[in-house]
Amino acid sequence: MKTIDIKGIQTSSSILIGEKLDSLQTYVPPGKAVIITDTNVREYYAAQFPPYPVIEIGLGESNKTLDTVESIYRQLLEVGADRSTFVIGIGGGIVCDIAGFAASTYMRGLDFGFVSTTLLSQVDASVGGKNGVNYQSYKNIIGTFNQPRFVICDPTMLKTLPTNELACGFAEIIKHGAIADEAYFAYMERYASRALALDDEVIARLVHDSVSIKAAIVNRDEREKGERRKLNFGHTFGHAVEKITGKPHGDAVSIGMVVAAALSKERGLLDGQSVDRLIALLKKVNLPVHIQMDRDKVLDALKKDKKREGNQINFILLDKIGEAVVEEISIAELENVLNDLR
Repeated sequence: MKTIDIKGIQTSSSILIGEKLDSLQTYVPPGKAVIITDTNVREYYAAQFPPYPVIEIGLGESNKTLDTVESIYRQLLEVGADRSTFVIGIGGGIVCDIAGFAASTYMRGLDFGFVSTTLLSQVDASVGGKNGVNYQSYKNIIGTFNQPRFVICDPTMLKTLPTNELACGFAEIIKHGAIADEAYFAYMERYASRALALDDEVIARLVHDSVSIKAAIVNRDEREKGERRKLNFGHTFGHAVEKITGKPHGDAVSIGMVVAAALSKERGLLDGQSVDRLIALLKKVNLPVHIQMDRDKVLDALKKDKKREGNQINFILLDKIGEAVVEEISIAELENVLNDLR
């Protein structure tokens, strides 16, 4: 097992890479605790849960709402949760987002920790202290910055994931290499087939390096005032695609990275060979690099992005593989690039 620490302003977080679900109880402080999980995770792993009350939520992005949080509040009251209660989120990114937000706001804040069960949440979603829910057409518009006490990344839990869930994680892994570490990007190029086969050695390296990259950025900029924005590479456009098409997160972020790379080339930042490398790697892990979509609806969704300021959006571009920059992009410039990608 390897441990990576994130030092938050108010709390710190230990990412426990290679730890097992069976060891969870050793990390939970003495006293009351409550588990929040989803239907699938409970079905597969309930027998390994410690003997705490369980709150179950539904599956999918449609459950990432204030209604779900309200239901959690009600059930926390029913089991007698107080300010000393520890909340444990066992699941993927949606469970961790919701559990972290509910814990951060119930009785002005409870301590919490995660057992991350998907590749996406192990390499990205459960790491960094962002917790929140969607509201109407706005993704993650309501939320908090608050670090979990721990995140257990159990590699054995990845074996039960469907292919599309793994793809979501690979999209984030490629993103991390693209924005921060060319050598890591090249490692993924070399070992993509072994990654797809969930080779233990390769997956351990990918989870560790992705967490290291994100932890380093979060340690420097916990509340996304500057450098942390680079973690949004592919996500600004990707979130719009996800909303309009209903495509999985990984597919949408993959498309978003292709668009961001095209914008980078258009602005003279990124050379064509690097764009081709990115596209080739996305294809290697079976992620899409183009998609049929209603361009006008996607542009309308972009106009509602929380990062928009007037007619400009803070967009993450690449100077080269391994180095990202934040630049303002106009809606008109985005529209032109979309026309070129048709």
